[in-house]
Formats: sequence, C-alpha cells, structure tokens
Amino acid sequence: MDRTVAHLNIDHYRRLLATETDEARRQVLLKLLAEEERKLAESAASSPNAKPNPKPLAG
Repeated sequence: MDRTVAHLNIDHYRRLLATETDEARRQVLLKLLAEEERKLAESAASSPNAKPNPKPLAG
C-alpha cells in the first residue's frame, strides 16, 4: 500500500509541476517529489516483488 500511495503522490506532484509557474511552489513540489521517489526506492529495495521506480522527473 505504501508503494501505491507513493506512486499516486509522484503522479500528483508531476502534474502540479507541469503547470506551476511560481518558483517557490515549484521548489516545494520538487522536494516533495524527491521525497516520494526516495520512499519508493527504499520500499523497492526492501521488497523483491516491488514495481520498478517510475521515470524520474528531468530537470
């Protein structure tokens, strides 16, 4: 379930980043995105049946 939530959060943050123009908000979103990607990577490392990480955000 944690991986599902992380995937949903990652998708959500990426959608928000696609339209956000305020630089301060973008920085917060990038930090949140990185945190979720880290959580997902840690979860994948601890579970052999985990889905692979989604493609990292370029930028």
